[in-house]
Amino acid sequence: MSLLFHYALVDDLISREEFERRVEAKIDECGDLVDEPTAAMMVVSELGRAHVRIRDLSGKSSLFSFFGKVLDKTDPKVFDRTDGEKGAVATLLLGDATGSVRVVLWDERVGAVEEISPGEVLEVIGRPPAKGRREIYALALRKASCRIECEVPPGTATSLKDEPVDLDVLVLSKGPPRTYTRRDGTTGELAEALIGDASGTARLVAWVPELLSGVVPGETIHITGAKPNTRGEGRAYSIDEKSAVTPADTSVSVPFTPPASVADQGIYSVRGTVKYLREPRSFTTRSGKSSWVRNIQITDGNEDLKVVLWGDHALLSLSPGILVEIYHGTAKPGRSADIELHAGRDCCIRVPGERGRSVVFEGTIIPNQGGVFIDNGKERYLIDGGNLPLWQDVQVTGTVSGGRIRPEHWEPAGISLESVQRELKNVKKLLGSL
Repeated sequence: MSLLFHYALVDDLISREEFERRVEAKIDECGDLVDEPTAAMMVVSELGRAHVRIRDLSGKSSLFSFFGKVLDKTDPKVFDRTDGEKGAVATLLLGDATGSVRVVLWDERVGAVEEISPGEVLEVIGRPPAKGRREIYALALRKASCRIECEVPPGTATSLKDEPVDLDVLVLSKGPPRTYTRRDGTTGELAEALIGDASGTARLVAWVPELLSGVVPGETIHITGAKPNTRGEGRAYSIDEKSAVTPADTSVSVPFTPPASVADQGIYSVRGTVKYLREPRSFTTRSGKSSWVRNIQITDGNEDLKVVLWGDHALLSLSPGILVEIYHGTAKPGRSADIELHAGRDCCIRVPGERGRSVVFEGTIIPNQGGVFIDNGKERYLIDGGNLPLWQDVQVTGTVSGGRIRPEHWEPAGISLESVQRELKNVKKLLGSL
């Protein structure tokens, strides 16, 4: 690792000549007990550009220096560039106590992977890609004499393997099919679910939504041909026309982390009793849409944990003393330096004892201060997810649980005497509130 790479970390602070002078002075100061790269890093640290932790690799710096333990690696792969030249690429997965990151080696640097083994600690200087993906392009690396004994946070990627696998999993939640736009401008449909097993939780994307049709949260399924996604944070899989989903007879449970063991980084599933909760607060997202947030605190009897509920989760019917299970929450440092678990879009919240059941329900979609509801004049349910047309009569197929319906499919309802009467009733309510 040449001084040029170390100097690149501080080239906006001092000249190269001054940097080399300080490195030589540091070696003399240490009585020749440190080598040139170590002395260079000591100078870099003194200038305020010390090594960062893996979770801090998303800053604005153009270059980063960090240590990481080798969790996995790929073999070098040769490919043809668009200009006809040959290229080569290999990937390392490095981790520390704050997370893991893919380190990509290009061309002449790929040979280094042959001399690297899982468990070793590397010192890396690299730059993030222009598109901001969760990876680093290595400019230089070397084996380090330090040790990293701690484990990576729960939910952090620990493998680069992307071959399809078979899974027996518990379905925790499932969203309705939604439309997406491909790069060529055409559209398609996908469905998402949150699944869990003994290793924790994982996101599941079905590029063929029909694969999850009829699957109900709380059900155990067997998935054939699930492809791991190692590029994002946390475990994730995708299934397509080559995959299959069938009911499973096996019993699957998802482990919970005690509140006292939740760190300020990682993805966790926790279980506890609601100790206190605040009223939901509305806010406007960056995209201009209205949403909700709510702060609660849960306890397992020994330790408490602050939880922030976002979106529809903030509108769930909760009260002190209720036992809740929160799956796939993201831990972050709070404003007071304490730890908060954030339950957002990818999260699932369940109240033990509440069992979901399939339902076909017809009613009017009504916006309210507490959220969006479907009302047939006799019953009312909170719509948990989906984008249904307001003030229209629809027929929703989905899962009902605890006063809310998570829609899987909806269609306009047929005109009937009941629907006309219900619409007139809703208009009267609206006029009366003006």
